[in-house]
Amino acid sequence: MPTDERQFLMTAVWLFMRHGRRDRALGVCEALSESDPRDGTVAVAYADLLIGEGKASEAVEVLRAADMPPDLRHAEAVLETRALRVAGRGAEADSRWRRYIESQKGASRQWIA
Repeated sequence: MPTDERQFLMTAVWLFMRHGRRDRALGVCEALSESDPRDGTVAVAYADLLIGEGKASEAVEVLRAADMPPDLRHAEAVLETRALRVAGRGAEADSRWRRYIESQKGASRQWIA
């Protein structure tokens, strides 16, 4: 599917979510994820919807299969940590969050302890 069509469908997902039609957003995200499971933008939206549906373990799988663009790394870490916690995998959630925090340390990120 061409990129502009995927972007149009992701806009539709956002509109569905904003107007309380999470079921429709979920269906579109599921289709987009099936056609390209490596799409990080789709994975973030889809994982958020899956967590809301009580499918946290599936959300973790979706996130881990995706190639995440750098500008979505924070969202990926937050969603994966949340999904792991909801799935009852607390130790793994803590470890995931610590890995993210460690990856953000450096000269420009002195505020992270």
